[in-house]
Amino acid sequence: VLRYAAMAGMALGCHVHHRSRFDRKNYFYPDLPKAYQISQFYRPLCEGGALTIQTSQGEKRVGITRIHIEEDAGKLLHDDQSGTALDMNRCGVPLIEIVSEPDMRSSEEVIAYLEKLRCMMQYLGVSDCKLQEGSMRADVNLSVREVGSDRMGTRTEMKNLNSFKAITHAIEGERERQIELLE
Repeated sequence: VLRYAAMAGMALGCHVHHRSRFDRKNYFYPDLPKAYQISQFYRPLCEGGALTIQTSQGEKRVGITRIHIEEDAGKLLHDDQSGTALDMNRCGVPLIEIVSEPDMRSSEEVIAYLEKLRCMMQYLGVSDCKLQEGSMRADVNLSVREVGSDRMGTRTEMKNLNSFKAITHAIEGERERQIELLE
């Protein structure tokens, strides 16, 4: 995972640090019952960098905040008949997380970013990036602001989205929800 994270960092133009550190992120969630996760928050392996995307509005640069290594959690499976089950098979498996800057302004830009990122990671052999199998997932953070304001509203996070269609639907729905609240 260290090699893959460094390869991803170099491909995205990040600074790959010679020293990084693992941190213990304490929280309880049903898919991580030990109540902490090993992650890199304060000294990640890679920082900086960018990815240039193409949209109907033209070319756009999306900054990369950091690439860090962490352990995966379990997976909650929800079913209307059976309730919720917990799959612990991926607990502790190392993964890389690529955190972008808040540079994207539409679902089109997000999908263009994710599609290009997926192509790069597949080409490098970092991952097969099969969203439906969980080898690539997206956490989308979204906030809106009133016209003319430079202050963003309350940010929400939609976690573990696993298809471009679901990501687009989540962005559009949450954007509308937040706009309605502001209005």
